Amino acid sequence: MIPRMLLLGLALVAPAGFAQVPGANEVRATTLANGMQIIVWPDRDIPNVALYNWVHVGSRNEAPGITGLAHFFEHMMFNGTSKRAPGEFDQVLEANGARNNAFTSDDVTVYQDWFPRSALETVFELEADRLKNLAFDPKVVESERDVVYSERRLRVDDSHQGRLQEQVQATAFLAHPYGIPTIGWPSDIQSWTIDDLKRFFSTYYAPNNCTLVLVGDVDPDNVIALARKHFEPIPKQEPPRPVKTVEPEQLGERRVSVNADAQTPLVQLAYHGLAGADPRRPALDLLTRVLTDGDASRLHRALVEEQKLAISADSYFSAGFDPGLVWFFLALPAEGDAKQAEAEFTRQIERVIKEGVTKDELARARSQALADFWRGLATIDGKAQALGSFAVLQGGHQKLFDEPRAYESVTQQDIQKLAAELLRSTNRTVGVLRSPPPPEGSLPKTGGAK
Repeated sequence: MIPRMLLLGLALVAPAGFAQVPGANEVRATTLANGMQIIVWPDRDIPNVALYNWVHVGSRNEAPGITGLAHFFEHMMFNGTSKRAPGEFDQVLEANGARNNAFTSDDVTVYQDWFPRSALETVFELEADRLKNLAFDPKVVESERDVVYSERRLRVDDSHQGRLQEQVQATAFLAHPYGIPTIGWPSDIQSWTIDDLKRFFSTYYAPNNCTLVLVGDVDPDNVIALARKHFEPIPKQEPPRPVKTVEPEQLGERRVSVNADAQTPLVQLAYHGLAGADPRRPALDLLTRVLTDGDASRLHRALVEEQKLAISADSYFSAGFDPGLVWFFLALPAEGDAKQAEAEFTRQIERVIKEGVTKDELARARSQALADFWRGLATIDGKAQALGSFAVLQGGHQKLFDEPRAYESVTQQDIQKLAAELLRSTNRTVGVLRSPPPPEGSLPKTGGAK
């Protein structure tokens, strides 16, 4: 699953009343002649660098027939270019003391490198090469197709949580491509052609569709000069066609039922939420924390500790280019009553809508959120992730530096108003996964008679 928010969950708590992140005047941002955005934040605590290349493409940019391609390229980008053999990218990085990773979401595909400052130009050479010269060897494509299909089986087909979540997400969206699973539908994974791949790559893997973020022991002028040397020669492309679809307002509850041989019944509830740049995002974060963050949260106390209707109650929300979903996950005990658990969940939500949250609940949630935020900024990796998330998805990198003030300004009334707007039953899709009842007249599984 996607984390609570891209910027949260990562190591020092700021002094009380610290309303602004220091360092805003140290950040350099520029746009190359080919449209590539470069953002640099020097941090000289250690002689290392974190690089994030945010490619503005995810499952949001797909359509029937090519679903899963954004995630597929997360794999393909490590599999060779016209200049380098498959595996050489990793070998050169490792020889220079570097490591790398990548992830895909509904909105973006992000490539990450962590390396000593001495390897900066080498990393730029490698990243520019695969952006410009990616190879499409048919044997490699088929090998990665099998890898991706196996990953889908592991994360969705063989996972009760994943299978139910995919069904709920597809039901929650009638028009918007957020209903497409990031990993893709099975038949599409099996049927992409080389032409599909090349067309997708040339459209979205263009420098004018990328935001390159570096944080660490670097000189911004040197970084920008190297970017002009290695990335600026890559020609820009026509901008991708914008996603214009706006999801129609949901006017009634939708329901999904999945039968599976499951010892632990599951209930998932997804409400239409907010976009990442919405100024109410901090209020939504605090609302979900009041409900599910920690043993003192409302849903944990009511459903897990007091009534023992669930063994866990969790949540997260997606905050991308367009309004995503606010998710709640209930795992029930064996033979748990899904209807009863859902009814108590709904009662707790209605309490928040009618009565709001207490001062103590708001203070606790705010402390948790700000502690997570400041912990994230304690590392160059956390800074790079946060800076890129704000730059691409949350209205501009400058907003990162005012984030503590945004959380401090949220009131009890803000949270109650947002709960009333978003957490109404007509705005949700409910999914339930449980074992089907045995066929009429069948013997119980533990019976000894034949």
